[in-house]
Amino acid sequence: MTSPLFSRAILSPRMEADIQFMRVAVEEARAGAAAGEVPIGALVVHDGRILARSANRTIRDCDPTAHAEIIVIREAARLLNNYRMAGTTLYVTLEPCSMCAGAIIQARIPRLVYGADDPKSGAVRSCFEILTNATLNHQVEAIPGVLAAECASILQTFFAARR
Repeated sequence: MTSPLFSRAILSPRMEADIQFMRVAVEEARAGAAAGEVPIGALVVHDGRILARSANRTIRDCDPTAHAEIIVIREAARLLNNYRMAGTTLYVTLEPCSMCAGAIIQARIPRLVYGADDPKSGAVRSCFEILTNATLNHQVEAIPGVLAAECASILQTFFAARR
């Protein structure tokens, strides 16, 4: 009989941190859903500290570019006083679209952690592979699937309620 202690995967400290930060992004997504926005949450972390966190605000701001990723990138760059965001990690509940992937490249964010894949417009690996395109001057380490089922469930529940 296998002991429960040994049957669970041992997570690295980095993966444990990724899960904890993704839980914060999930909170943001839930807040977005409560506000009637497409429930996607994001945050930027630098040196283990959350610099910015947000949900989508496209409806509230009447701005098609007000995706959660864009909002947190703008705020984190302001706080860092630098449009280059070395040493940061972007956490987002859904695979970024091409607009957000482009912003990640422009900001030189070195690391992305996201939850659910987006088969309709994902620009990391589902529809496009922008972040690892060898012709660009910056590539991003992407870690997909962190809390993927929970992230997908938030979106499914949101859209099911609107059908």
